[in-house]
Amino acid sequence: MASSGPHIQDDGSLFVRSRLVIPEGEIQLRVTTSGGPGGQHANRALTRVVATFDVEGSLTLSESDRSLLVEKIGPIVRSSSSRFRSQSQNRTAALEHLAQKIASALVRQTPRRPSRPTRASKVRRVDEKKARGRVKEQRRRPSED
Repeated sequence: MASSGPHIQDDGSLFVRSRLVIPEGEIQLRVTTSGGPGGQHANRALTRVVATFDVEGSLTLSESDRSLLVEKIGPIVRSSSSRFRSQSQNRTAALEHLAQKIASALVRQTPRRPSRPTRASKVRRVDEKKARGRVKEQRRRPSED
């Protein structure tokens, strides 16, 4: 798989983005019954997977990344999946969703720097106002001179 987006690596670690790979040991996985329709399979099979990542307890994150994650999504990040009948497919889906949540929270917004209108745009604006004024002037009733 290409290393462009979040994915699970061969060693079980979670690739979030360049220079951020979360080791398998920092992610807790819990399996439960998925519930809902599906009869006995849904009630008995442990197919739902919940992936939990402790942001504050992570040794992988830098201090700035840790504070940004806590500010945006909190000290603990959770993701679950019960979309599939297979536990392994749900595990993959939950981990990829967890990585996407972390990656999107780590995006820093650049502050907008206000710009000033150019001289040409000011001239265009004034010319348009004058042209509009001439159109309205044409609509007036002629004077009695």
